Amino acid sequence: MPLTLDDFDYPLPPERIAQAPLPERSASRLMWLRGARIEDRLFRDLPELLAPGDLLVMNDTRVLHARLFGRKATGGQVEVLVERVVSENEVLAQLRASKPPQPGSQLTLEEALEVEVLGRAGEFYRLRFPGEAIALIERHGRLPLPPYIEREAAAPDEERYQTVYARAPGSVAAPTAGLHFDAPLLERLRGSGIGIAHVTLHVGAGTFQPVRVQNIAEHKMHSERYEVPQETAEAIAATKARGGRIVAVGTTSLRTLESAASEDGAVKIGAGETALFITPGYRFKLVDRLITNFHLPKSTLLMLVSAFGGMEPIRLAYRHAIDAGYRFFSYGDAMLIDRHDEI
Repeated sequence: MPLTLDDFDYPLPPERIAQAPLPERSASRLMWLRGARIEDRLFRDLPELLAPGDLLVMNDTRVLHARLFGRKATGGQVEVLVERVVSENEVLAQLRASKPPQPGSQLTLEEALEVEVLGRAGEFYRLRFPGEAIALIERHGRLPLPPYIEREAAAPDEERYQTVYARAPGSVAAPTAGLHFDAPLLERLRGSGIGIAHVTLHVGAGTFQPVRVQNIAEHKMHSERYEVPQETAEAIAATKARGGRIVAVGTTSLRTLESAASEDGAVKIGAGETALFITPGYRFKLVDRLITNFHLPKSTLLMLVSAFGGMEPIRLAYRHAIDAGYRFFSYGDAMLIDRHDEI
């Protein structure tokens, strides 16, 4: 039978959704899942759960101030959420307004920017900024916290909704598995002989879009940009050659690595686009272990971790997490999942 959306549903008490980060990044809880075996740990225990010679691969994207509010020339209010920057002064964006703006019309955003509507591109709008788009977005926009965080972004979010190793601006959502790492933990990992490498995948606004079909095989993923540096590809090859494990920090790192990997596990260097939709039955080419947060019911990310950890083990793990008081979603707790290849 084909998998349906209901196969990835679960009841989540609203109080389990973390509305703010813990005071200390690495103080989050960490559930270690190995098939049906569950072990409750703290995130700062991670060096003990990895082995010398393993390689952590992290997404070094940086979250843009991608949400901007303003008005149309007619006076109607408008909300813009930048999906991606496509050239120096053009972006694709989601746009909310009482009536769709017409091509050629102007938007005044944050009382500071006159932005031209160039037209539609599927469900997005093409917008032209009056200068370098990234610089203007960073100067005038607002940090786009996920919709399930029921408050406006505050000053502490400017630091805490970025990873400590964020480098390349371009995302509208944080690669949240990386939010648990702080400088002392990274130093302990390196001191334990565990390698650290980076890829870049710019997370698009499509990450918040619900799956709208019952038969999940009919769902189409949004395309996202990624890049694999030469030094990361070399580190992966060296790790595999010595028998070490590739540990993806987050679903974005996993999707990047699996998109760039050939069937024999070699990794293509450079930039690309991925719309890879990982569901149960997918055969992983490269990644051995996954660090990830707890994901929304019926989401593509829950489908991905179910493919990686096994559908029934993930169901058991999520029930355990709810019963044991784990915190869910972006500012919540984490899992370390060993790949479970179901036959």
